[in-house]
Amino acid sequence: MNNSWFSKVAVWMVIAMVLFTVFKQFEGRTAAGVGNVGYSEFIQEVQARRIRSATISEGANGTEIIAITNDDRRIRTTATYLDRGLVGDLLANNVKFDVKPREESSFLMTLLVSWGPMLLLIGVWIYFMRQMQGGGKGGAFSFGKSKARMMDENNNTVTFADVAGCDEAKEEVREVVDFLRDPQRFQKLGGRIPRGLLLVGPPGTGKTLLAKSIAGEAKVPFFSISGSDFVEMFVGVGAARVRDMFENAKKNAPCIIFVDEIDAVGRQRGAGLGGGNDEREQTLNQMLVEMDGFETNLGVIVVAATNRPDILDAALLRPGRFDRQVYVTLPDIRGREQILNVHMRKIPLGTDVNASVIARGTPGMSGADLANLCNEAALMAARRNGRLVEMEDFERAKDKIFMGPERKSMVMPEDERRNTAYHESGHALIGKLLPKCDPVHKVTIIPRGRALGVTMSLPENDRYSFDREYMLNQIAMLFGGRIAEEVFMNQMTTGASNDFERATQIARDMVMRYGMSDALGPMVYAENEGEVFLGRSVTKTTNISEQTMQAVDAEVRRIIDTQYRLARDLIEKHSEQMHAMAKALLDWETIDADQINDIMAGNPPRAPKDNTKPSQGPDSGSTGGTPAVTPDPKPSAA
Repeated sequence: MNNSWFSKVAVWMVIAMVLFTVFKQFEGRTAAGVGNVGYSEFIQEVQARRIRSATISEGANGTEIIAITNDDRRIRTTATYLDRGLVGDLLANNVKFDVKPREESSFLMTLLVSWGPMLLLIGVWIYFMRQMQGGGKGGAFSFGKSKARMMDENNNTVTFADVAGCDEAKEEVREVVDFLRDPQRFQKLGGRIPRGLLLVGPPGTGKTLLAKSIAGEAKVPFFSISGSDFVEMFVGVGAARVRDMFENAKKNAPCIIFVDEIDAVGRQRGAGLGGGNDEREQTLNQMLVEMDGFETNLGVIVVAATNRPDILDAALLRPGRFDRQVYVTLPDIRGREQILNVHMRKIPLGTDVNASVIARGTPGMSGADLANLCNEAALMAARRNGRLVEMEDFERAKDKIFMGPERKSMVMPEDERRNTAYHESGHALIGKLLPKCDPVHKVTIIPRGRALGVTMSLPENDRYSFDREYMLNQIAMLFGGRIAEEVFMNQMTTGASNDFERATQIARDMVMRYGMSDALGPMVYAENEGEVFLGRSVTKTTNISEQTMQAVDAEVRRIIDTQYRLARDLIEKHSEQMHAMAKALLDWETIDADQINDIMAGNPPRAPKDNTKPSQGPDSGSTGGTPAVTPDPKPSAA
């Protein structure tokens, strides 16, 4: 008897018992609707000739009489066996009566009434016992059973053709797939199948998608589970689930087990006081034993994914458990183009859409970011009721992702709007004049997110490292906004606070971390603590004397002052271009690289490509910027 059939039978038994109880209840209510009278009162009614007919029934509890009076009332009473003259009284008073024999309850009904509750109790007990043994998948007591989901060709249609932008990682996992298909090709040279494959990379780079493609290509059983599925509120449950998962995998070998977010259970041991008895460590210990213990799991390959490899236990990373670590990095410009081509297959494109141009304009984006970009572009096209997704939709979506959503409904004073225009023009001018700055792509004074305005720069190529001159030029560009406010508006606003923070941090890192200072030399004066892999870095200064710290502060001060003077000289020397750029921003609110080039060449800027000139005036709905009292605006320079 399988568990599903047993469950259905138990449910129908419960329903039958409930219906039987309800029917008995209704029978009792029908009998109770008859008026009860005493036996002496009934005899008086008979002698007074007020009874028309009667029915005498013999039961287990005595003789029951249901009589009908002359006025059609129904009365009920219980007679005694001692009254032998009842029949004579009925005959003497012309009462028509009938006698029903004693009803014997059927054997089935007797069995149901007497044994039904006991049988029901036994059935419920058996049901819960089977649940505790794991008979019910996902039931109340199936804690020790694995929650891994088995996937086959019908459930997963993702193949290597759907994965782009990570060719090296794809080649690594392709070899595992080839081994599963033709193991003799590798075994004849003495090679063995890798036991574990660890996919490492930042979030959104396609680790889980790559694992799905392995399942689609391998044509072998594929068990998928998350690292958090092992952890339960009871100690030892995770270890039991690991054992059950590997037992199922051994029955279906050769197969692949995919553990997503393995850092949930694979964190380094020994961090807590005492340790060794908590749920996570027991789960990890069992996984270590299953992957490489006395019983070798032949034909079972474990593929795991994580974006935090720095916290994984060393015993988990050693060869024999995870033989290979595949790094799925952020895609380069060619990889981004391939990823865009994959996602663009799903949307109708206009003739002017160029994936290579979009790829160049999206540095640092992951695969998930590019998928979101294509989706946002499709939503932009749908918003304007377009039939095709044009290049302009991709540009608008890119601006929304990089710079934040537009807030055109904000109403700002004209002087605040003018100040923002000069601020952003200062950033753009320095970015155009200094040689190592990234080319300025777009400047806008439309408020985006928490920013007054944004100057967006795009690198010509993907940058993997920064040189000293580039960082110095970046500091000068960040100071351009405040200097423009001082020179042309004769004021200082809070809009440059984030610029100063970034400039100071760059200068301090140059001195303390990168050894780019002639005065202090190539020495590190700070310990970098934090998850650098995720881009979170916490600089902690230890074991540094007070005199050295004063020298560091003096050198940071010198770098900042030098770049500030450089930026000020350039802005004062090119005041005509500053006025022209600010006027163009006030007229059109957004200018692109072509218009900036016209202004720098001394020519009048060309009209915007969309020819949409916003209305002017302080009450215009398209005026830009956030109030100057905003304490923490976003950076004005990209």
